[in-house]
Amino acid sequence: MREFIVEADGGSRGNPGPAGYGSVVIDAATGETLAERAEYIGVATNNVAEYRGLIAGLEAARELDATAPIRVRMDSKLVVEQMSGRWKIKHPDMKPLAARAAAVLPGSQVTYEWIPRERNKHADRLANEAMDAGKRGESWSPSASTAELNARATRAATPEPTAPPGDATAGAARARAALKESRGESPRKGHEELRAQPESGGTRSTAQGGTDAPGKGREELRAQPESGGTRSTAQAGTDAPRKGREELRAQPESGDSRTTAQGGTDVPRKGREELRAQPATGGTRPTAQGGTPPPGGEAGKAPAERGDAGRAGGPGDTGRAGESGDAGRADKAEDDKRAASNVATSTPAAGWSAPPDMGAPATFVLLRHGETPLTPQKRFSGSGGSDPSLSDAGREQAERVAAALAARGTIQAIVASPLARTRETAGAVAARLGLDVVIEDGLRETDFGAWEGLTFGEVRERHPDDLTAWLASPEAEPTGGGESFAATALRMAATRDKLIAAYAGRTVLLVTHVTPIKTLVRLALGAPPESLFRMELSAASLSAVAYYGDGNASVRLFNDTSHLR
Repeated sequence: MREFIVEADGGSRGNPGPAGYGSVVIDAATGETLAERAEYIGVATNNVAEYRGLIAGLEAARELDATAPIRVRMDSKLVVEQMSGRWKIKHPDMKPLAARAAAVLPGSQVTYEWIPRERNKHADRLANEAMDAGKRGESWSPSASTAELNARATRAATPEPTAPPGDATAGAARARAALKESRGESPRKGHEELRAQPESGGTRSTAQGGTDAPGKGREELRAQPESGGTRSTAQAGTDAPRKGREELRAQPESGDSRTTAQGGTDVPRKGREELRAQPATGGTRPTAQGGTPPPGGEAGKAPAERGDAGRAGGPGDTGRAGESGDAGRADKAEDDKRAASNVATSTPAAGWSAPPDMGAPATFVLLRHGETPLTPQKRFSGSGGSDPSLSDAGREQAERVAAALAARGTIQAIVASPLARTRETAGAVAARLGLDVVIEDGLRETDFGAWEGLTFGEVRERHPDDLTAWLASPEAEPTGGGESFAATALRMAATRDKLIAAYAGRTVLLVTHVTPIKTLVRLALGAPPESLFRMELSAASLSAVAYYGDGNASVRLFNDTSHLR
């Protein structure tokens, strides 16, 4: 029986703007191109063009053989998830298009698969040829098309990747080298990758998710290799010029800890001097000290007034000033050990002790889940996507953090997000500690809507207007009805208050995600929404916040990854 592959794509130059689609039908057994379709469709959005491309591809396949099984491959996560029945279709413009696509062939005959944009070059080129023809006032001509030849040339000139995008970044390479070394494998490759990174001298700070600003900012910086240049510390309240904020938002997440955001505990002298020594690179680079309220009175506002935004994963973060040599690494390791010793103690450091009548605080030890296959690729991965499980590296990270928490012996309860990656990480810790895992829906990651599974650059290409609005306002939602930063913060504030009441005076492990952890830290510091873009939060990292009876909070630890090294 013949089997076809349909690859489809659509684009809009303006979203909405001049739009077109492209589709190609391929023989699954031979790889031969059997049919091409492309059309300029006037002014439309990216999503409309993508659906039109899908419909044209399915119709072309039906003309060839109405009984052949079809594998649809698209780089539109929205279309793939909606047509697979995993996502609801909320937009009124999408519903009739999805119904039309579903009616072309029986549902049992068609399967859908998401692929990266670089693997969808043929359909992408057809869509661009159609838009170019429309701009000239012409119709797309199959005889004039070079899409297939160009796509073949691109595939032939592009070597197969040897690692996921971003896998050789400094933090991820260091963590993987440490894991390999512990298994008796040679860490040489990881260290060579680290040495191979060119120095950029720029700040390293990201958003999730991701991943990952208009103009120059975010996408261009995301494309740069990470290096030993300055890494701005998480700022509690000091704003930056617009260009600086966008650059800070631009950087991908790294794999190790660079910030000690400890409430009331100053940064060691060496760290302060290093920060002062760094060249200015477009934005402020203050330290993350929980005892310093931000300007503008944010710390004095009630939680509901300041309960806005966060940012995730895949698709954000910053760190400390770069250090060089063995001495710098030794100092960093020693700093991490000292910071880790503060987790889950019953009283804060001297000078910050609570009045005796308030009793012990509720202490939340915040654990980000281990890596998934999407983590090193810097893709948006929220609560509305494919719900990936841990990768092999992620499972090993979970075992390591479980061993570290068991050695500390302070965790009294475990509460986890309902997503697979957090439940799996929590399960590894629970097995070590002999505790049950309580599932709390309020700890889930932000829903990134149609951006789920995409990199920041891909979102910027397909949904530029929505992305610009999302970066500018915590009230803006991702494309396709995702969750705004403001909504996430309100949810996290309510969940925080609920858990404080339930676990008063106890030390609880919360296994959750990038945005929830950063939001809890931001609210504890009384920091503005943009501070979320200035924190680095690594996979399987530990942070800690203590909550006192008078309503005050103290950030004890942030992004500790010493247990992974």
